[in-house]
Amino acid sequence: MRIDVVTLFPEFVRQCAGLGVIGRAAERGLLEVEAWNPRERAEGGYRRIDDSVCGGGPGMVMLIEPLRRTLAEVRKAAATPAPVIYLSPQGRRLTQEKVQELAKLPRMILLCGRYEGIDERLIEREVDEELSIGDYVLSGGELAAAVLIDAVGRLQEGALGDAQSAAQDSFSDGLLDCPHYTRPVSHDYGDVPAVLLSGDHAAIGRWRRKQALGRTWSRRPDLLEKLALGQDDQRLLDEFKLEHKGHTHEQNH
Repeated sequence: MRIDVVTLFPEFVRQCAGLGVIGRAAERGLLEVEAWNPRERAEGGYRRIDDSVCGGGPGMVMLIEPLRRTLAEVRKAAATPAPVIYLSPQGRRLTQEKVQELAKLPRMILLCGRYEGIDERLIEREVDEELSIGDYVLSGGELAAAVLIDAVGRLQEGALGDAQSAAQDSFSDGLLDCPHYTRPVSHDYGDVPAVLLSGDHAAIGRWRRKQALGRTWSRRPDLLEKLALGQDDQRLLDEFKLEHKGHTHEQNH
């Protein structure tokens, strides 16, 4: 997969793309990340890329032409057609489902805004989709682009050491992930649940599913409302609720 990022801070993008799982994916040839600075395509001695807001108001807006020229060069850099995605608080909320969809693309172009954003006319003519990583405002789109690159890059086949890791992630099946433990088995902070040491894979799978259902119910009930639970899952969730109620009762006494 190839990801081209239009940004005023290309070094930030390159550094993020060179670390951890994403860096290893790039080394293996599974992911290619290129950064393009629109200031290099701006005109004049000052290489201006922004101007004041029409109609008055604080802040600056990124100009059409430097971005237009940059996007034209980006598209020519590789033969594969690519959607242009603008990272913006006004965009559709990024979800794991959307990440999985994007991960199947051969290429995409990420557009990072700064200041008060980008001239709306460029968005209307050049952008295919707007995406947001949350209901808050950042100084620019670079952090959001880094989040998207990480989320999509780790899903490339061969990027993770264990192919099952991605399948067990939170949100992969609509639920939050179950708790995880490691050694030592006994610690001042508590013991690892006995079922995880039993060697009974069926019991372990059942426990993990129950914890995932219960954790989603207690922390993100909005996710659970979107799912149609089968009889087995509903039974596990009911068990969790009873255990949770009993645990809460013990803590209150």
